[in-house]
Amino acid sequence: MTGTFYRKIWINIAFLLALRLFTDARAFAQMEAPPPSQAPGKVIEVANPPNAAAQQAKPYVVLVSLDGFRYDYVTKYSAPNISALAKRGASAPDGMIPTYPSTTFPNHLAIITGLYPEHHGIVANSFWDPARQQRYTYTDRSTVIDGSWYSGVPLWSLAEQNHMRAACYFWPGSEAEIAGKRPSYYLAFDPFVPNDQRVDQVIAWLKLPPEKRPHFITLYFSEVDGAGHASGPDGKETADAVKAIDTEIGKLVAGLDALPLPIDVFVLADHGMEATRGGWTNLDQLADLSHFKTDGPLMYAPSEAEAVQAYQSLKGTSEKFIVYRRADVPRELHYDSNPRSGDPVVVATGPYGIRTHTPGVNEPDKPPSPGQHGYDPRFLPSMKALFVVAGPDIRAGVTVAPFENVDVYPLIARILGLPIGKIDGDAKPLESFLKPAPKN
Repeated sequence: MTGTFYRKIWINIAFLLALRLFTDARAFAQMEAPPPSQAPGKVIEVANPPNAAAQQAKPYVVLVSLDGFRYDYVTKYSAPNISALAKRGASAPDGMIPTYPSTTFPNHLAIITGLYPEHHGIVANSFWDPARQQRYTYTDRSTVIDGSWYSGVPLWSLAEQNHMRAACYFWPGSEAEIAGKRPSYYLAFDPFVPNDQRVDQVIAWLKLPPEKRPHFITLYFSEVDGAGHASGPDGKETADAVKAIDTEIGKLVAGLDALPLPIDVFVLADHGMEATRGGWTNLDQLADLSHFKTDGPLMYAPSEAEAVQAYQSLKGTSEKFIVYRRADVPRELHYDSNPRSGDPVVVATGPYGIRTHTPGVNEPDKPPSPGQHGYDPRFLPSMKALFVVAGPDIRAGVTVAPFENVDVYPLIARILGLPIGKIDGDAKPLESFLKPAPKN
């Protein structure tokens, strides 16, 4: 989430030669640069208390996100290191179900807080907040690092609240103070930091003295998402990115195996990917949105009367989407209660590009990317994400049916022995993963 002297860089960057960048990880890469004190690749240490004596005896969890790694890429493109990890531990062969919308920031926050987007507050990568009269966007560092935008208790904050140290090598929200805490170690985001440097830092953190050593660590890789956007899920670039990232997972696992520590490693993704069909659907050609605040496909009416009128105008006009009043959005989407979601709410029925406004005559325009996500997993199972976990607390060779990604939070909290408050997730779908607790 960052660079130098607060100038915007990486805007409209395409997929780079060595697959060094990403696009929905645009949710990171298009951000303003960080101040010089937070230089790219430099670990920022927070003066949190050391690990309490009781916490030093707890296991360790490394949570790895492979942005945009669709659930079937392991077999589609052959990822031997991830496959081997699944055999050592547990997996969801038919995928983990992302929250709606199946985009980067909403789902990374869902995984790390156990809350649906309407409850953790980040309902899209960019959105308008009618109460604050402000816009949150992943490209604006001032909003991304402002903890007042976020609700819930991220796992790193939960750990620190309980005097257990945490570290984040990139994760949406990890630079903000949320629930009164930051991780003891974190970095300003830079998509160009080499992956092996990221892996080396995780291993280095786990070699710290027990009182300083983080028991919960996040790690983030972006190449697969960038390749999927640039070439689609069936493109050669995507196949190459899967192989490159699988190699990094192999290095990480080898490094963790060499440590004399009880480490459970989770390798998962925020969402899948689908080939885009057709060009843009412009909602302002179907309804009068001239007085609305808008962001992507999100609409914020200035009055109830205009919300009603827009809904009536959009209803039944296209097979590419369904329009709802926010209160009537299907309950299984968990997207019906937060004003940040807009009203009316348009839900695509397939991999179509939908936006509120047609660019003006002198405004730049380009077609949708070859690969897209953000869609309802009920319509597109290709939105489902990778999930694999292995370690001393995990039974070998166990598989489960698709489950919601908010269920990961309580599972990790249980492994770390951390108390949790009210969340949307439930560890029950994943309890079969865990080895029985040793008898006294």
